[in-house]
Amino acid sequence: MDLPRHFVIRESGHRIHNPFSPEKLAILGRALGLTPGTTALDLASGSGEMLCTWARDHGLTGTGVDISTVFTAAAQARAADLGVADRVRFEHGDAAGHVAAEPVDLAACIGATWIGNGVAGTVELLQRSLRPGGLMLIGEPYWRIDPPDQETVEANHTASKDDFRALPELLEQFGDLGYDVVEMVLADQDSWDRYSGAQWLSIRRWLDENPDDELAESFRAELRDGPARYARFRREYLGWGVFALMRR
Repeated sequence: MDLPRHFVIRESGHRIHNPFSPEKLAILGRALGLTPGTTALDLASGSGEMLCTWARDHGLTGTGVDISTVFTAAAQARAADLGVADRVRFEHGDAAGHVAAEPVDLAACIGATWIGNGVAGTVELLQRSLRPGGLMLIGEPYWRIDPPDQETVEANHTASKDDFRALPELLEQFGDLGYDVVEMVLADQDSWDRYSGAQWLSIRRWLDENPDDELAESFRAELRDGPARYARFRREYLGWGVFALMRR
């Protein structure tokens, strides 16, 4: 049980595996008014940057669960580096279906709603771990601009335009599910540039060290075509944000 190797290689230079900068992650933590002792569960926690930095900055405690052995190890190392290994722990496992042993103050899934087969299922999953009155965090893409054709849709790694919503419709969806949106922090184009650019650099460095690997040909094609495709099909069209919800 692990992430595909090509995904891990592509994101090997990331601490945040989404188009979200450290500054925006910090803004979100401050906006939520987190207090020492806040308990959290982060499903698909990646390299653990959210839990680790919020433990350092706000005294949060909690658990992250991720399917990647590499990212889980990176999260554990990050917790040790920041001196918060006694407050946050990271488990290698399938986040889909994971429920906390005890209700938590904050339950999150940042950019991985496939663990619940979409937004609605992920909201339902997180709610099972959340105490009454707790905060839920969902990270999710949305269309900044209506995609003009199927090529644009597929370039954003989805088969149908309807797989993502425009921002107003996404916010309405949360309401239809019975939740108030109480805060949001949105990525911007610079966030996307930093996220995508780090992938290109990681791929190039990996290719220089592994020119004969079985993945090398596909990575060379990605590096050749990817930057222009990103600028043409993603940078203008796809938004991304983290949304804080409270159950009505």
